[in-house]
Amino acid sequence: MIVGVHPLAGFDKLLHYRVPEALAGTVVAGSLVRVPVLNSLRLGIVGEIGAPRDFPVEKLKSVAQVIHPFPALPPDLLELARWMAGYYACGLDSIIETMLPAAVRNGAGLKQEKLLAVVRRLTAEELAVVEKRAPQQARLYKFLAQQFRPQQKSLVLARLGLTAAVVTALGKRGVIREETRRVERVAYTDDFAHGELVASQPHEANTEQAAAVAAIGQELAGGKFGVSLLHGITGSGKTEVYLRAIAQTLQAGGGVIFLVPEVALTPQTVARLRSRLEAIAPDHRCVVWHSHLSEGERLDGWLALATGEARVVVGARSAVFAPVHNLRLIVVDEEHEPAYKQDETPRYHGRDVAVMRAKINRAVCVLGSATPSLESFANAQAGKYRLLELRERVDARKLPHIDIVDLRIEAMKQRAMPALSRKLVDAMHARLERREQTILFINRRGYSTAMLCTKCGHVEECPHCSIALTYHRADETLRCHLCGEQKNAPLRCPQCGAPEIRWRGLGTQRVEEAVRRLVPRARIERMDSDTMAKKNRFREVLAQFRAGKIDVLVGTQMIGKGLDFPNVTLVGLIDADISMHIPDFRANERTFQLLVQVAGRAGRGDRAGEVIVQTFTPQSSAIQFSRHADYAGFAETELKLRRDFHYPPYRHLIHHLFRGPNPEKLKFFAEQWAKKVEATLGSRVELRGPSPSPIEKIKDEYRWQLWYFTNSVTKTVPDLVKLRDGFNWPDDITQVLDVDPVNLV
Repeated sequence: MIVGVHPLAGFDKLLHYRVPEALAGTVVAGSLVRVPVLNSLRLGIVGEIGAPRDFPVEKLKSVAQVIHPFPALPPDLLELARWMAGYYACGLDSIIETMLPAAVRNGAGLKQEKLLAVVRRLTAEELAVVEKRAPQQARLYKFLAQQFRPQQKSLVLARLGLTAAVVTALGKRGVIREETRRVERVAYTDDFAHGELVASQPHEANTEQAAAVAAIGQELAGGKFGVSLLHGITGSGKTEVYLRAIAQTLQAGGGVIFLVPEVALTPQTVARLRSRLEAIAPDHRCVVWHSHLSEGERLDGWLALATGEARVVVGARSAVFAPVHNLRLIVVDEEHEPAYKQDETPRYHGRDVAVMRAKINRAVCVLGSATPSLESFANAQAGKYRLLELRERVDARKLPHIDIVDLRIEAMKQRAMPALSRKLVDAMHARLERREQTILFINRRGYSTAMLCTKCGHVEECPHCSIALTYHRADETLRCHLCGEQKNAPLRCPQCGAPEIRWRGLGTQRVEEAVRRLVPRARIERMDSDTMAKKNRFREVLAQFRAGKIDVLVGTQMIGKGLDFPNVTLVGLIDADISMHIPDFRANERTFQLLVQVAGRAGRGDRAGEVIVQTFTPQSSAIQFSRHADYAGFAETELKLRRDFHYPPYRHLIHHLFRGPNPEKLKFFAEQWAKKVEATLGSRVELRGPSPSPIEKIKDEYRWQLWYFTNSVTKTVPDLVKLRDGFNWPDDITQVLDVDPVNLV
């Protein structure tokens, strides 16, 4: 038997090996194997069965080891990997490494424990003899004889104060047995889970929910590929639709993948799903899958799915690659979120990969959002996706009232640039008196965005990136959020030595400080990547918030979507303009989505909600449409602009980034490359650029960019890759192709 293997060794090439007879019965396409590459053994995935062409078979080396008795990448994932390699212009080895958790590739060990159990009961006479001759053995025997199940060896010995020699002696007598059992590390079963429990019994579905569940159920029963876009306003019960569809899938013997955009949303989703599954069938298990888990939790979760022990997985973007058996349903919650796009190779989009995986498996994919991406909405309008709508909140709850605060007027009133408007502060005091909760959202961490000297105008910038350093007051440092550069915050201007230093801009730390000063009685917590670095910290904070132990939660995008807290009646959007004034054709769409999603966190219980939006541009269309939650009006206006300018979703966009230490050399080669592409592909693509990137330097590398607009990615990418591989690139220039990018800076 001869197999072709994709080694995970830093090069994208298929190598062939012999399979020894002893291993032949365990090797199939997708098996994880260890093979010799040069002078070392490397992991690899079996990509094909069969001999190579034009190579003497007798010279082939042999497979050294088969890691698992089942395929690590089942056939559907192998097919998906090959599609991704062609569509996203990246190596197959990088995709395989992304699909297999590091714990699997690194050979993380299984956790095992030793158990003790009585296998032969002693008679009274035998026990009397043992008590006389070996009292320690008698103590161990009598303790184990009283237990109904095997006991953990280490705990028993510690409790009785005995040594392992006592166990050995009783074992030789044939009285007790020592056995080894695998211990599975299951995520989210610890003490924090108690703050995330929800009702296991579903409420009665309203008419729109019932119709959506019926439509998805019809597609599931048909056994054909289909995509449904579930467009439901915030609080309309989209999660209940997902849960009922998942229940139908499991009852029919199918597997499920449930994707969420943020790790912070995972605990709530897992708690809901586990509570519902326990009511349906206690044997159904829900695996958690995201980057914040320990290696042991990821390995055991992967094994549970790969062996078929579990059929449901909930997680962030990479959970789309979970080895689920008989995959019948994929749910992509908050499908519009940019977090689904990977920002390093392979630069895949989790939502689009989910649709393709569903297609490969002839499964159903449900995309859900209160503010669908215009790409998905356009597909629904074109009939490619089925559009399901939820227009009312559960129990006829009203959408929150949205107040717009013009910060230009507020600055004149307070004679300064305030972090919190008077209206927002008064509203927070009112909520505190009524024992209701508040969420304050600003999508920027740190205290201030820049250090400015008012005497000479100097702004302290990162020496490695072309951006200003962010001031963090907690430890009096200036940090770069792109490369991690850090230095102590100066007391005087580094340029002119003047003490007239001012801190410009807002971040979560400054907002938190303002709340503590203006609402001193409030219990406040901040959630951003600086405070949530510790494992399970975000779960702990959310559990405390749900329990009412926190009055005001200040945070970034991790609290701006999907979370459901019934006692939150006030949401403040500190600066609605952050996402609006950036060089990105999606800026308006992102701002609208952000406003609607953040507003949706208010009034989800029995009490009415209020949203206060602070902005310098209240006349913006994104703000005005969001004020009335008018998605249809916004989509119609924005899609007309996209159509007129031939932007996505009416054409595909491919971003080509060039990086290097020498800006002049970088510019020259980018221009030469653009001329070659235009001469070869000019009739099939529209080129824009090359030009410097909006952030011209990151980590001491200058950046230039080129844009390709095309009607077909699959027809354009292969030619681009062929041209790229044949171009004479200098060693110090790196270039990256990003298909369907979501971040244009």
